[in-house]
Amino acid sequence: MAVKISVFQSIVFLFYRFILRRYRNPKPKYQKCPSSLLQSDLSQDTLIFNLERALLKSDSLFPYFMLVAFEAGGVVRSFLLFIIYPFISLMLSHELGVKVMVMISFFGVKKDGFRAGGAVLPKHFLEDAGLEMFKVLRKGGKRIVVSYDLPQVMIEGFLRDYLEVEVVVGREMKVIGGYYVGIMEDKTKHDLVFDELVRKERLNTGRVIGITSYNTSLHRYLFSQFCQEIYFVKRSDKRSWQTLSKSQYPKPLIFHDGRLAIRPTLINTLALFMWGPFAVVAAAARLFVSLCIPYSLSIPLLCYSGCRLTFEIDDVSYQKLNSTERKGCLFACNHRTLLDPLYVGFSLKKKNIKTVTYSLSRVSEILAPIKTVRLTRDRVSDGQAMKKLLTEGDLVVCPEGTTCREPYLLRFSPLFAEMSDVIVPVAVTSPATFFYGTTASGLKAFDPLFFLMDPYPSYTVQFLDPVPGVTCQDPDGKLKFEVANRVQSAIGKALDFECTNLTRKDKYLILAGNNGVVKKN
Repeated sequence: MAVKISVFQSIVFLFYRFILRRYRNPKPKYQKCPSSLLQSDLSQDTLIFNLERALLKSDSLFPYFMLVAFEAGGVVRSFLLFIIYPFISLMLSHELGVKVMVMISFFGVKKDGFRAGGAVLPKHFLEDAGLEMFKVLRKGGKRIVVSYDLPQVMIEGFLRDYLEVEVVVGREMKVIGGYYVGIMEDKTKHDLVFDELVRKERLNTGRVIGITSYNTSLHRYLFSQFCQEIYFVKRSDKRSWQTLSKSQYPKPLIFHDGRLAIRPTLINTLALFMWGPFAVVAAAARLFVSLCIPYSLSIPLLCYSGCRLTFEIDDVSYQKLNSTERKGCLFACNHRTLLDPLYVGFSLKKKNIKTVTYSLSRVSEILAPIKTVRLTRDRVSDGQAMKKLLTEGDLVVCPEGTTCREPYLLRFSPLFAEMSDVIVPVAVTSPATFFYGTTASGLKAFDPLFFLMDPYPSYTVQFLDPVPGVTCQDPDGKLKFEVANRVQSAIGKALDFECTNLTRKDKYLILAGNNGVVKKN
């Protein structure tokens, strides 16, 4: 929360804090067990949480700065942070160490282009949140979360959008010419903003309860200035906290961005950089085998290199799908990566399979081992293109229109339901180890390469029972939506995924601030 403070206000706040408050405020009541608040009615109270000391299980801030460095700055910046971090942790004070990590992670990053705070970090913050303290937080009438170490741009998206916190107080970043200079605003200004917010809350509520770290004297002093009751969290308490499960998220995490699929702790980051040179060689070799070698040889070679493909189809259906008398078949599958159609072809041992896409980078289009046709979003011309492709052979469509990493299905576009009298739903999954093979705000040309850089790129493909398409007149247009919903439901049931009404546009507006169209270049 950005609050403008004049010089006069600063003088008044300082006078109030250090002189008047010493005589007017009663000594706060200190408690050692914040979990006891679970038995209390806090609906009329204001809760003040220290984010990194009382809400997150981990005491280390390195993973979050590593995410910013990698996603916003690239490999070189993240490697620099990695090699300097041992010196930071051993030789520098906590405050100075945080300043160095902020400098490395943010220096030169464009402010308007920084989306890691809302698109990347929330997933990792949610996975690090303690269940016990989350329950306490949810009981508060009003919730204020303050961070003394993390910049506002890193925490606001997570706290407001996913934990539904009303007030977030972090340290602002200095900006020159639209770029971060890697320096946070002075703590004095941060404390004055905090002071003003809490002073207003004390006038509106009965109690202000603070929850912070047990062994940090600075936090203890600052909280004692504002709160009638203070609860301290010890490190031993954190070790017994449970992890917040996805079913307990106040808002489901459906969309997130970033390339890293692992939490970049120090050990994980070491493993990541050790694997990096081998990953590049493995991706190049796998790509060569996929493009240049026949299926009869490429499939065992890819398996030997670590790639895994599991597909489920009964013998009768397999014979029908591979019959020489059959015309083109329409496969409708959920969308996990750009390689979905390719792995459908691997499963059927066919290279003449075709696919359509709403947007694809020019590099991916050139390298694609199967014919790929770009759709225009004009219903008539797109329908004609798909029908023509079906007369030439099998066609794979991804009606979601974009990829989704989490166990959710986006709304299926109904256009495919009118293209064929028989539609084969295909359920695909592709878990990630080190890297995600999808991106919303990065370069899509690298998506297949990042997928192939994983130690064990894997796919599971399930061919489900065929669904009749719309072959008769449909004046109201209802039948095609029913077919699309039926296919979506069948795939969701097979994968145990939740069906949603969210669209491609929703995803890209949330993650990238655009409609997801890739320009031809």
